[in-house]
Amino acid sequence: MTAHETDYLIVGAGAVGLAFADTLLDEDPNCHITFVDKHAKPGGHWNDAYSFVALHQPSATYGVNSMEMCPDRVDEHGHNAGMYPLAKHAEILAYYSKLMTERMIPSGRVAYLPLTEYRGQDGDTHSARSILSGEEHNFTVRRKLVDATWFQTSVPSTHTPAFDIAEGTRFAAPGKLPELWMQADNLPDHYVVIGGGKTAMDTAVWLLEAGVAPEKIDWVRPRDSWMFNRKLLQPAHHRIEGLIQFQTDLVECAATSETGDEMFEKLDERGTMLRIDPGVTPQMFHFAVISEAEVALLAAIKNVHRGKRVTALEPGAMHFGDSTAELPHNTLFIDCTARAVPFDAKGNTRPFFEGDRITLQLAQAPFVPYSAALAAFLEVNFDNDMERNNLIPPAPLTDSTATYPYAIMANLMSTAILSGNEKTNGFNARSRLHPTGPAIAQMIAEQDPRLAELAKVGPAIKAHMAGVIKLGMAAKAIHEAE
Repeated sequence: MTAHETDYLIVGAGAVGLAFADTLLDEDPNCHITFVDKHAKPGGHWNDAYSFVALHQPSATYGVNSMEMCPDRVDEHGHNAGMYPLAKHAEILAYYSKLMTERMIPSGRVAYLPLTEYRGQDGDTHSARSILSGEEHNFTVRRKLVDATWFQTSVPSTHTPAFDIAEGTRFAAPGKLPELWMQADNLPDHYVVIGGGKTAMDTAVWLLEAGVAPEKIDWVRPRDSWMFNRKLLQPAHHRIEGLIQFQTDLVECAATSETGDEMFEKLDERGTMLRIDPGVTPQMFHFAVISEAEVALLAAIKNVHRGKRVTALEPGAMHFGDSTAELPHNTLFIDCTARAVPFDAKGNTRPFFEGDRITLQLAQAPFVPYSAALAAFLEVNFDNDMERNNLIPPAPLTDSTATYPYAIMANLMSTAILSGNEKTNGFNARSRLHPTGPAIAQMIAEQDPRLAELAKVGPAIKAHMAGVIKLGMAAKAIHEAE
């Protein structure tokens, strides 16, 4: 048994826990932090992700406040050409490793216990167990337990499929695809991508760019999805005009629509939202971000199974309950059904701050690292939980076209609350993770001429807020009834 003392015990050394700790180190120079994490390396679920995964949004506002993730440049090649870089799997893991080994541990104020599972609390003592050695650890926590695992992120490599797989069926998670070169004498005759989310899109793009012909790919998409157009979501210092258009489009289309579906159709007409098939109206929205070039690639796949869920697989056949799709015998089925964020737990929210416990959630959707960093700032700079929680109510985790207007309304209200407080407004102005704060502060300091266009956003939001609230409240009712 090993005994430890610490001020903050953070469960989870992924994007959430690390963003919280990074800001806490700067805001409270006297605190001590201990991480307990089941993975062997920092980075959380990124350790388990497929090797060709990349961020969906530009890396400029991902990671932690103290350290840039990607160089300040524009990609010149590929489907992200003309836009800021999207950090890839290896880069993300290297980033978090560097953060831990060059900033956190050398500070002398951070202890890190990898391959260690948090077991719970008994009275004033918290316990954990080393996964490999079985060593028991007890912690005296002087201030608070920080739960950085609320998102329970799932990736294909750790996901259990919800369908039967017959013996002899070629089946793989996306992470196994780069290993196909080792099977050059027995390559699949056909490929099936199972899932309609961003993992499935990444996988389909990988297959197409690797040279697989579109006609050799089937795609099971139970629901089609809307996606944000990445060209509008570039770093604010690079192209604030796109963010201005994005925000204006959201409030105008929300305020003039009776339903979420109508709002998405209007956003599609403006190019703010994208879909793969213009003849299909998506019902799903999981905050995915994509480029127009990726959409053009994906549209080349015509063998799409919509409105169906796989119940069983066998060599040469895919079953959907009572119906069956016949396929070449040597077909490789690729499971992309893991849900990165547990949208089915969307109602399972709690206050961020509850006495000796902090539960890291979303302050604004979908800004995960920013939300964690903001929570750390509030922990240090405000006196009580009521004051903190009033500033940071958990954002709704919506997943459909019908409910997304609720998230829009909540984000706008959160922005108003935070900008109305001198301390949080100042934090946003210097937080690298905030999508616009530092860029706007710099523009003000330099009297940038683009401020004239930026100044129109506030009045536009105010003029449309009544309509946004009307649609948002209707979406909130749907969200809470689901």
